[in-house]
Amino acid sequence: MAKIKKAYFCKNCGHEAPKWLGKCPSCGEWNTFTEEIVSRSGNSTSIRPKKTGANPVLVQSITSEKEDRIDMMDAELNRVLGGGLVLGSLTLFGGEPGIGKSTLMLQVALKHESLKILYVSGEESEQQIKMRAERIGGLNPNCYILAETDIDAIFTHLNELNPDLLIIDSIQTLSTSLLDSAPGSISQTRECAGLLMRYAKTSNIPVVLIGHITKDGNLAGPKVLEHMVDTVLQFEGDRNFIYRLLRTIKNRFGASNELGVYEMLQDGLKEVANPSKVLISENRNDLSGVTIAVVLEGVRPVLIEVQALVSSAVYGTPQRSSTGFDLRRLNMLLAVLEKRAGFRLGAKDVFLNLAGGLKVDDPSIDLAVIAAILSSNEDIALSPLTCMSAEVGLSGEIRPVSRIVQRIQEADKLGFEQIIISSFNKGVSAFKGNIKIIKVKNIEETLRFLFG
Repeated sequence: MAKIKKAYFCKNCGHEAPKWLGKCPSCGEWNTFTEEIVSRSGNSTSIRPKKTGANPVLVQSITSEKEDRIDMMDAELNRVLGGGLVLGSLTLFGGEPGIGKSTLMLQVALKHESLKILYVSGEESEQQIKMRAERIGGLNPNCYILAETDIDAIFTHLNELNPDLLIIDSIQTLSTSLLDSAPGSISQTRECAGLLMRYAKTSNIPVVLIGHITKDGNLAGPKVLEHMVDTVLQFEGDRNFIYRLLRTIKNRFGASNELGVYEMLQDGLKEVANPSKVLISENRNDLSGVTIAVVLEGVRPVLIEVQALVSSAVYGTPQRSSTGFDLRRLNMLLAVLEKRAGFRLGAKDVFLNLAGGLKVDDPSIDLAVIAAILSSNEDIALSPLTCMSAEVGLSGEIRPVSRIVQRIQEADKLGFEQIIISSFNKGVSAFKGNIKIIKVKNIEETLRFLFG
């Protein structure tokens, strides 16, 4: 009987060690090593890469060609992919359970009737997928469904079918007979992803891998999986809201940090062409603590509603709570208001919320956050036709932000009458529109304009 060989793998980066280690020597994380069986069969050498015979060439002698892309029949998905799915690319699509990953990929498979698509599911049966397809409302005569978890059997069907697009749902359910470890383990996930990557590059057929995420919000499996693929997409959103956000984490064929917005309905996911309209409520008249910020998601300007509530602290320690905004940055902005503007907020509870369930890390939202807090503290409603986009520094100065002209154009298109920006922004004079541009240098000028 052959001796079973075991090894320890880091769940974060995939580093292999012969024994358990408390701290990973590769990524520095603690308590991430798990034991796995790594004994291989005799034919394991068949998956090793073959020598291609490629020779080094000068960079100036290489001819650049525009990559061929597949139109996904989805404007938001095309946006985050950089114009479509590149032939021969490997895309990792992650998200929380029940967020809509399988629904979105099945919608794509059902929409594209001109392509032969193979949808491989290791989590659902053919009947379950058929029920979802009927609910979505589309049946593609060129869409094939395969319920299989053995990657060797999948490659057999791929050679017979020769599809134009392959969708795997999900990569954590696949396994190969070359490894003795369980499906979903680090070694199985890495090996199956490597085989699919080799298939995509040699056959020039794009492959989409649906992946799970951990409780920390990171993609499950070794970190090397994200380095192997060409594109990493993250599907996120709050289950209490109907909107879903599709972000680009990594993209070798386009811009990263792009954003696509969907609306979760009974019959599937619907594209939101103008997210600014859905993220701003209509009933904002005579309400204090509400402002509008113009933020940038990737290269896309979005207007979002900032809501603040300031009240007297009932308990000894004042509460600080924020939804969709960094709590540490909120505390910093409150300290700036205390020190630079003289507002005594240390004995008051401050609650902040970004409408629509959106999470924003763009510093251009700082000015809107401060204005909303002061509006609630003074109980003075601000004009619903005023928006703002600027960063606030520790000394109370209003700092400029990038792509200010695009932000102003988006606010002007939605009918806002005035926008407050930093006086240090350049190139604003070239803008021609109906919106009035208010330039401020510090918090004092901003307060003087908003509250008189």
